[in-house]
Amino acid sequence: MRLAHRLLLYGFAVVSVLVIAVVLIIDRRLQARVIEETLDGLAREARLVAAQWRDPSMADSLADVAGEALGHRVTLIDRNGAVLGDSDFDGDALRALENHGSRPEVVQARSTRAGAARRVSSSAGNEQFYVAVGAPLGVARVSLPTRALEVVFDRTRREILVAGLIALILSTLLAALFSRSVSRPIIELRDVARGIAEGDLTRRPSLSAPGEVGDLATALYRLAEQLGARMTALQTDRALLAAVVASLEEGVLAVDSGHRVVQANQAARRLLDVRAPVPFSLDVLPRDPVLRDSLADALRGATSDPEEVSLNGRTLLLTARPLEHGGAVLALFDLTAMRRLENVRRDFVANVSHELRTPLTVIAGFTETLTEVGVPPEKRRQFGEMILANTTRMQRIVDDLLDLSRIESGGWVPNPVLIDAESIIQDVLAGLRDVWDAKGIELRIRIDPSAKQVFADRTALRQILSNLLENAVRYTAQGSVSVITEPVPGGVNLSVSDTGTGIPPEHLPRIFERFYRADSGRSRESGGTGLGLAIVRHLVEAHRGRVEAESTAGEGTTMRVFLPSV
Repeated sequence: MRLAHRLLLYGFAVVSVLVIAVVLIIDRRLQARVIEETLDGLAREARLVAAQWRDPSMADSLADVAGEALGHRVTLIDRNGAVLGDSDFDGDALRALENHGSRPEVVQARSTRAGAARRVSSSAGNEQFYVAVGAPLGVARVSLPTRALEVVFDRTRREILVAGLIALILSTLLAALFSRSVSRPIIELRDVARGIAEGDLTRRPSLSAPGEVGDLATALYRLAEQLGARMTALQTDRALLAAVVASLEEGVLAVDSGHRVVQANQAARRLLDVRAPVPFSLDVLPRDPVLRDSLADALRGATSDPEEVSLNGRTLLLTARPLEHGGAVLALFDLTAMRRLENVRRDFVANVSHELRTPLTVIAGFTETLTEVGVPPEKRRQFGEMILANTTRMQRIVDDLLDLSRIESGGWVPNPVLIDAESIIQDVLAGLRDVWDAKGIELRIRIDPSAKQVFADRTALRQILSNLLENAVRYTAQGSVSVITEPVPGGVNLSVSDTGTGIPPEHLPRIFERFYRADSGRSRESGGTGLGLAIVRHLVEAHRGRVEAESTAGEGTTMRVFLPSV
């Protein structure tokens, strides 16, 4: 039941009880008061009649006159109880009246000068009030039917009931207005409090309610303002924290005390290969013993040292920490690139050492031989040529390393311009003419009319073509080498194809690494440094392009360079 209805019902019940109580009390008090006043009036009338009764023979006529004047029954009784006069009876009827000497009011009047009684009249046949007073000649009595008073009582009672009903209606209307004035702000406060509890912090109560309800509305308004400010600050901090966590390259997982992952950033999902929406069970995570044990220890409140694990082909540094109120946080740092760089560095040092050791060994050996006495002049000349060739090889390795280092470190920035493709191809091929003539290699150049010009740095493009063509000529014993330009969306493809030995498929993904050779022995014999394709890749990427290799062992290789347009 609504508050307004309860207040109205309570008010109606209270007013009803009060009206009933007032009606009952007034009815009883009024009845007693009227009876008392009526008896007093009858006593005064009886004393008046007694004072006028001086002749016994005139008793009946006096009773008739007094009864007509007073409007009440008047009875005159002598000292022996005989009725001498009665306003309601005459003649034989009067003489037939029984002796009244034993009537209670008559007996009292003789002894106390006044008496009163209420009883059914034996002569009139109805209930009457009797009041008798002593007189010099006997007793004067005045009577009144009780029915006359009951009519007055009924009329008065009806009037009181009507007044009570009107009061009840008016009080009910006032109670309804009061209940609405009280319940409306309370209902508003209830709705506002319920909205705040459900998260709607924009709800505000009106401050027009009077009294304590107004004080409560003011307090609730301030509470909503403070909660709104705190929730805004909390949401801002939470959004900032979520943005920071989401932007981390490290993976972060939060696990609650129920062993459910309640937060995971994109890095963690990528590293653990998890796609389930949060919250999800720990069973979704990879079943790595180190990962599971670290999380189990953290959920028990223990802190473990960071450990390396291998998951999904990656090397991860895993750290699990317990939370103060239960749960744990798992942090994942991807060490894959670092470990790869360490491997590359070790391989680089080993490769450089290996590449330089061979010519240094040759130079040292021949130099030591030349210091001996008796070496024939023709041998000296041969040894000198070998020393020069290996020195040149070492110089090329050092130059290529310096070029590669300069490109990788950002010390060199390309200055691309539109270049005629055919002219620069011809310049590069001119330097290799003796080699392909000696091998009898057929050279083919095909320039697409729509790809006559490329947007590139002239020196860089010359070095790119030089390295690709040197490799093509070096690994082609016979057959042909083709240089092709063709337009593609966004730029130009420049391809160098040969019909040489080709590259086995297992070596293709790594041929652009430094010092990587598919056939190391043959490459060194042909004078390669193992850095040419690595330099090509870095130069092309500096132009925002890309380089790809296609090859079939025994059939040839195609190196395709994409250079974007202006």
